[in-house]
Amino acid sequence: MKSTKKRFWCVTPAVAVLAAALLLTVGATFFLNRIVFYIALVVAAAAIVFSAWRLSRMNRDIRRYLTRVAGSLDQTEQAALAALPMPAAVCSRKGEVVWYNERFRSEVLDGDDVYGSPVEELTEGLSLAELLRRQPADAACRGRKFTVYASSVPVRDTALSVLYYIEDTRLKDIAEEYALSRPAAVLLYIDNMDELLQNARDSERAQLSGRVETLIEDWASSTTGVLRKYSSDRFLLIVEQRHLQRMVDARFDILDRVRAVQTGDHQCVTLSIGVGQGETLRESEEMARQAIEMALGRGGDQAAVKTRNGFDFYGGVSKGVEKRTKVRTRVVASALLELIHGSDNVLVMGHRFSDLDCVGSAVAMASAVRSLGKPAYVVIRKEQTLAPELLDRYRDAGRGDLFLEPEDALPMMTRRTLLIITDTHNPRMLDSAKLYEGAASVVVIDHHRKMVDHIDNAVIFYHEPYSSSASEMVAELVQYLSGCTISRLDAEALLAGIMLDTRSFVMKAGVRTFEAAAYLRRLGADTVEVKRLFSGSMELYKEKTDIVSHAKLYGRTAIACDQEGGGSQRRIAASQAADELLYIKGVDASFVLFEENGAVNISARSLGDFNVQLVMEALGGGGHLTMAGAQLEDAGLQQAYERLTEAIDRQVEQAQARSH
Repeated sequence: MKSTKKRFWCVTPAVAVLAAALLLTVGATFFLNRIVFYIALVVAAAAIVFSAWRLSRMNRDIRRYLTRVAGSLDQTEQAALAALPMPAAVCSRKGEVVWYNERFRSEVLDGDDVYGSPVEELTEGLSLAELLRRQPADAACRGRKFTVYASSVPVRDTALSVLYYIEDTRLKDIAEEYALSRPAAVLLYIDNMDELLQNARDSERAQLSGRVETLIEDWASSTTGVLRKYSSDRFLLIVEQRHLQRMVDARFDILDRVRAVQTGDHQCVTLSIGVGQGETLRESEEMARQAIEMALGRGGDQAAVKTRNGFDFYGGVSKGVEKRTKVRTRVVASALLELIHGSDNVLVMGHRFSDLDCVGSAVAMASAVRSLGKPAYVVIRKEQTLAPELLDRYRDAGRGDLFLEPEDALPMMTRRTLLIITDTHNPRMLDSAKLYEGAASVVVIDHHRKMVDHIDNAVIFYHEPYSSSASEMVAELVQYLSGCTISRLDAEALLAGIMLDTRSFVMKAGVRTFEAAAYLRRLGADTVEVKRLFSGSMELYKEKTDIVSHAKLYGRTAIACDQEGGGSQRRIAASQAADELLYIKGVDASFVLFEENGAVNISARSLGDFNVQLVMEALGGGGHLTMAGAQLEDAGLQQAYERLTEAIDRQVEQAQARSH
């Protein structure tokens, strides 16, 4: 203990030096001004006496404290700790260092003393409670890394804790280097090169391809990875984790660089990236393929990182370029035709609260199957659909037997029943989960951007995020289903679905959209009759107007919270109100919140400059760049509003960061 007390007083020489310097300074004033000298001498003497008194008090308190601690550890215990073949320290209940052995002083403290210091100074900020809870804990001190074990030792009437330090700097450096050097597979696909250069000259094609390839090569050269081009528009990059983390931190800025490359008619080139991080290179490559499929399924122009915990997405801000070739449609139609002929019956089902696109695509698909001689039905909850006018139209035409409630469809299922799902690929959004779970063969037809929890057991997964609607996809399919026909009413149902999702051919309407509409017109679809499907009651109009009147501007978005609720057609009114709010000058996106069945529903719309899908995904929903939605079951209207504005703010901040 004597040596301990001496070390505690190592500050005394420094105090003496300061006192001497003060006296020398006072002495210098003797030759300048005698009055000032005497005043300064009195002040200096008082300061020195006060400091000596304070040091004496401090010395006494420290002696008492150390004596009390020393009394807690008898000679045998002190000797045992001092003889430990590893650094050890003793802390008080308050987390102050009160004792340590010589090895701790030399190997951890580099010969310094820290008596009375908080333990956080020796553990990278970890408190004593955290050390006792973690067991062991990783810590660093004086440039070295340690594994720290802590144990609480009740000694007489004092609670003490003993810390055991094991230096493993080299081991941890090797482990860190191993983690940073783990390889990851990165797949890069140029999304739309063929579409952009379809009518370009060879020189223009070579120039544009060269610019994009140079950007990708420069981006890859900033790493120690290996880049290989294995197709005209596809690349494989093997990169270390340390460089992959830099890419993630930069939010894959190569997406913005490639998007800046434009064709002569000012169309942008886009890139999709899939990243896989597995235990082996083969596993990493497989995960990268899953990630690139997810990125493409969400519309391209983004990066998807596949980990063991799921997917992380970056980018996805552009509208995407329509695929003009119909080769895949013909292939899907051929495979679907075989499945139909090989089935006992066919059930067609959409999502909950089905709209005109969902119902229109489903009834047309079921009608096409019936024309092939197979029993087919549309499974729908008639009380929940948002397209009751279309169901009434079929009932008036004597075709009401086309529709079945899910409970009535279940007994009809056999091992050879084919289930066709339209306008959704999320199993949680289906009209009947039991029907899906009991189906042996499932076909999915959907245009929404791919979600992580998608249907993964489909025999055919016909997914086109570039299409305007599921009705457009079905209109194309029936043209290649040999031997099938659809009626004028079916054509009008499909045209209504297309008009709904394109907002009367304003949003997301491409060349193939108008080709599908022209085909439906040739089948006799009457646009006036289609327009009547969109007409609503006076009650619906009043509800929509009421929601719009409560809207408020938030930045360049409009948000309406439906405080009233309870209307019989509130869900339809909310959707229409979200569309109406886009007509307000300066509004790029609109959001309508309303409560129903204990949950808050959000309908989101945009004109394309603001990606509402990313905002809704942040809240657990999904959809398209211009049309999306979410349902919050764990929040009230005010909480949902706050979470929505936070998600909007994050989206705006990320957009501003990309622009800079």
